[in-house]
Amino acid sequence: MGFSERLTAVEVHAEGEPGRVITGGVDNPPGDTMLAKAQWMEANADHIRLRMLREPNGYPGLCCNILIPPTDPRADAGYIIMEQTEYPPMSGSNTMCVATVLLETGILPMIEPVTELTLESPAGLIGIRADCANGKVTRVTFRNVPAFAMALDVPIDVPELGTVSVDIAWGGMFFAIANGDDLGIDLSAANGAEIARASEMIRVATVEQHPVTHPLERSLTGPTISQLTGRPSVPGATRRNAVTVATGSLDWDRPTTWTGALDRCPCGTGTSAIMAVLQAKGELAIGEEFVHEGPLGTTFTGQLLETTSIGEFTAVVPEVGGQAWITGFSEYVLDDTEPFPKGFTIGDIWP
Repeated sequence: MGFSERLTAVEVHAEGEPGRVITGGVDNPPGDTMLAKAQWMEANADHIRLRMLREPNGYPGLCCNILIPPTDPRADAGYIIMEQTEYPPMSGSNTMCVATVLLETGILPMIEPVTELTLESPAGLIGIRADCANGKVTRVTFRNVPAFAMALDVPIDVPELGTVSVDIAWGGMFFAIANGDDLGIDLSAANGAEIARASEMIRVATVEQHPVTHPLERSLTGPTISQLTGRPSVPGATRRNAVTVATGSLDWDRPTTWTGALDRCPCGTGTSAIMAVLQAKGELAIGEEFVHEGPLGTTFTGQLLETTSIGEFTAVVPEVGGQAWITGFSEYVLDDTEPFPKGFTIGDIWP
């Protein structure tokens, strides 16, 4: 058979968010750090991301990861995260998916009842505690890179929505965060289209009116992702959120492009970012439990472990926990006669 490429992958989701993990078929990219490797992939091998996330192999809500050897000797494994419009430095749900695949497939040894390991993400080292029983990872708790609020209560003028108060925070990605209750937006999964439309408009308007750059890594700019927050709806939850991942370029002259894909889970980096915001506003103490509800009613549990600093900003070290489930094992091939080697998008579900 005329196949020029074969990729093996494990299909996974973390509390609802799909995070495919490529386990074989991709060469270790050059670079001295995981961030440099991700940037090399973006510049030189982006066809892999496109083919995995676009149709016919992907869809707007899908994320993907590539397992590669770490560059830091303290890490047990490295991974590159790929989403619809970017290579995020960090993702909580993807981290849970990667850790679960590494242990449940035997790539790394599982020790019951608890396996501790260190993963190297493009954002830095991520400490993992995996609760394990009968060969299954029953919970993944990760110690994230420091999170910080970069700007609070910024007035952003958004077409159709008016002036929106936006918090901008880093949780491994730069988030534009607004209060969905104040906007009168229901944060349930059934309202995903309205959430995605408003969220992507808020994010792009924030980029235009208040762009930000990471104080220690100038290549990391944003906000690249958005979050609406509100009152919880399930017992025991602290807050509810809906995170929207960009799936294309927004054009203010074309309202059909005012959309994105709703994160199906409570979002680990989003949980880290909102905890940093709440701590900066005096609404969340170090060590206080924070239960974050996503649009499906699933939850991540977090807490802030300690304070630190990132450049001139006061930062906090978040810990977030949830669970991931393997749903399948796949092999993807590229036929030599394939008419769409980089996949495709169509305007019915894509911007």
